[in-house]
Amino acid sequence: MDAYSISFTSPALRSTSRIYQDLNTCRPSANTTTRAALPRPAATMDTLQKARIHKPAEATHVAVVGAGLAGLRCADVLMQNGFKVTILEGRNRVGGRVFQEKLPNGHMADLGPNWIHGTVDNPINDIAKQTGTITSSWGHNPHIFDEDGKLFDAKEAAQLSDIMWDIVLKAFQFSNKNCAATDSKESLYDFFVSNSEIVIPNATTPEGQEEVLRKRKILLQMCEMWGAFVGEAIFSQSLKFFWLEECLEGENLLCAGTYSKILDVVSKHAMEGAEIKYNTVVERICTRSNSRDKVRLATSNGTLEFDEVVLTTPLGWLKRNLSAFEPALPARLSKAINSLGYGCLEKVYITFPSAFWATPGKDGRKLEGFGQWISPSYAADTNPSKWNQEVVELASLPDGTNHPTLLFYAFGDESKHITSTLLAPSTQDRKNAFVYDFFRPYFSRLPNYDASKPECRPTGFLHTDWLHDDLAGNGSYSNFQTGLDEGDKDIEAMREGVPARGLWLAGEHTAPFVASGTSTGAYWSGELVAKRIAEQYGKEPRRKN
Repeated sequence: MDAYSISFTSPALRSTSRIYQDLNTCRPSANTTTRAALPRPAATMDTLQKARIHKPAEATHVAVVGAGLAGLRCADVLMQNGFKVTILEGRNRVGGRVFQEKLPNGHMADLGPNWIHGTVDNPINDIAKQTGTITSSWGHNPHIFDEDGKLFDAKEAAQLSDIMWDIVLKAFQFSNKNCAATDSKESLYDFFVSNSEIVIPNATTPEGQEEVLRKRKILLQMCEMWGAFVGEAIFSQSLKFFWLEECLEGENLLCAGTYSKILDVVSKHAMEGAEIKYNTVVERICTRSNSRDKVRLATSNGTLEFDEVVLTTPLGWLKRNLSAFEPALPARLSKAINSLGYGCLEKVYITFPSAFWATPGKDGRKLEGFGQWISPSYAADTNPSKWNQEVVELASLPDGTNHPTLLFYAFGDESKHITSTLLAPSTQDRKNAFVYDFFRPYFSRLPNYDASKPECRPTGFLHTDWLHDDLAGNGSYSNFQTGLDEGDKDIEAMREGVPARGLWLAGEHTAPFVASGTSTGAYWSGELVAKRIAEQYGKEPRRKN
């Protein structure tokens, strides 16, 4: 990962940007304090909508399935508009994938999102400021090791990193402009291969050409870090729909103080005003066929009936539970759910007695912020596939949040290997040994490491396992993989839901494109679907199509 923002559209170009056109459609009042009421011609209303408008909101009972950021924000906005709200949550807590646990050193750590993607017009960033949640970012000082474990020269590492991010920028621009004409099988890696020959041109001498080939190879190895953004290997990242990966303008901030205070604010009104049924797993959804029917939910605690149901379950859950809908979902919606990717990003926190890497080593360099080990060839026993390793060190965070911990990110096949190994029956000592042996080839190359010194010996670890979490959809968040033909239309189909049958969808997979896969997207999606329901009952002005 890196501190770079993955936003490239300048304000002057936003009128032609698909990302910002969609944002303006979803949130027409994003930059204004009020929104003018739009006419609601009764002659164009269908029978169901007429029935809704004549039914007062306070007499309408809405179920929100899932108490993550999307569900909590949805419940809040619904209650503001007078609806009765019941939240059905499969866990014994709110937050969903927003969750913290205590590290062995006593510090709290986010197991779910721990970044705020973009700082301009971002409600999550606004809440972080409101609550005094400490955030952090780092300068552009990559600490990168080559495939033999040797630390790159700082200047060369910075140059190659700049080239890599320039190609990412070009890929955004290319995808935005050429989406329709791009083959769905083309990947972001394919784009890197073709552009590496342009940005690092051939040399005129054999020695010079050898250096060119070396730099191209390193660049392609470095580009594999993109997997830590989307939870899958760059080889399967869609080039056609790469434009959907752009984030809001501004920095990517690490939530140094964790998401706990942010969650407290988002959940406050729902916990005070909504009925919350914990440990209640929805097993079947029977949608209505006419305006007089209720939507029935068969749950682990019995069958319940509602006027409207907002399903905020993760995309991965929808993929695995399409048979739970009765009658079956419309073909276009089922296709959308099946088409989008669902990544598997996992985290491993390893704590130490002190941050030995935080002081300069013999070469005068220290690790501050991000580290990367590209295509390591020196860990054949534990990493024969040469998976890249990404780390964020937490010792340089602001005072009060800093601690001697390394946060490793794993995605794709590596995340499957780590989580499945740790899930298998074993003693804690053996699990400790597995984690330390797996990551030792990497942290042992950090400045001042000495295996004989107590400060260099891990004191404990904490890992996530979203892959084996059914309520999380057995993964982390949505992404856009090769083979995708209608990525934007798929999101729109899920965002629309099936209102006529009383079924609405929310979650990061239905968010405005610019916030897909993020906590901001989840928050916005819940807000947007609640406003749409309110509009249907005459509580809000209807939006333009």
